[in-house]
Amino acid sequence: MRRVVVTGATGLIGRALIASLRSGGDSVTALSRDRQRALGALGEGVDIQVWSDPLATPPPAAALAGADAVVHLLGEPVAQRWTHEARARIRDSRVQSTRQLVAALESLTEAERPRVLISQSATGFYGPSDARELDERAPAGSGFLAEVVEAWERAAQAAEPLLRVVRTRTGVVLSPSGGALAQMLPFFRLGIGGPVAGGRQYVPWIHLDDVVGAITFCLDHDGAVGAVNVTAPNPVTNAEFSRALGRALRRPALLPVPGLALRALYGEMAEIITTGQRVIPRRLSELRYQFRHPRVEEALRDVLGGQ
Repeated sequence: MRRVVVTGATGLIGRALIASLRSGGDSVTALSRDRQRALGALGEGVDIQVWSDPLATPPPAAALAGADAVVHLLGEPVAQRWTHEARARIRDSRVQSTRQLVAALESLTEAERPRVLISQSATGFYGPSDARELDERAPAGSGFLAEVVEAWERAAQAAEPLLRVVRTRTGVVLSPSGGALAQMLPFFRLGIGGPVAGGRQYVPWIHLDDVVGAITFCLDHDGAVGAVNVTAPNPVTNAEFSRALGRALRRPALLPVPGLALRALYGEMAEIITTGQRVIPRRLSELRYQFRHPRVEEALRDVLGGQ
């Protein structure tokens, strides 16, 4: 049995990861700003430690000392209108919290220090792209999200002299209880969903089960180090994704959604919907990770439970 410390524990990925770790016999320490909220989200059996200000202070060293691993998932939601204030929250919640976490790891002795840090990242690293395949060797792209993710990863890389660091560049997570799919479902259920902004942009999707699976795989495998794309091995275009979602819901998915309308509604944040990246998980494939849901139509059927 190992002890794993998780930040961002009450988020979509955090809750699923903690449930999986506990079912496998691991003990979990959750770092949270709000003990009662974390207790309500995670239930009994999780050790909850308060990290009151992740932007300004390190987490309590005692919560990290003696742990086997740390999974850092903390970050302000990206899916909101990018006002000046929202941009600052999106960036600082990732970059500053990672710096504070690394500072806490540096304060530990070698005997106390965890062996591995899994630091959440995102395919936004690559910026808006065309149909070229992008593996972990591809350079950083341009734009707000790419700049945020690059700075986020640099903050995590500062821990590399101390322990093994994995930067999990996660794609669009498929789950009905949160994320992009939950926002799309009402429109598709009404039969008014369809391709966005022409539909030619690629969607670097991933089933929530495989996000959890990839993170736990990286915890266990010493060969997992550096950037690791956490995306399904078969990326699809937005048009293909829309058709697959329509079939899974038994609804038409033919009404195109113009990019101009999305930009009017969401401002610059619409970039994450109207552009995309054809990201492939080369490192996971080289390490022989076995995807549970490698194809989008089956993944959507599983997520939606035959709806």
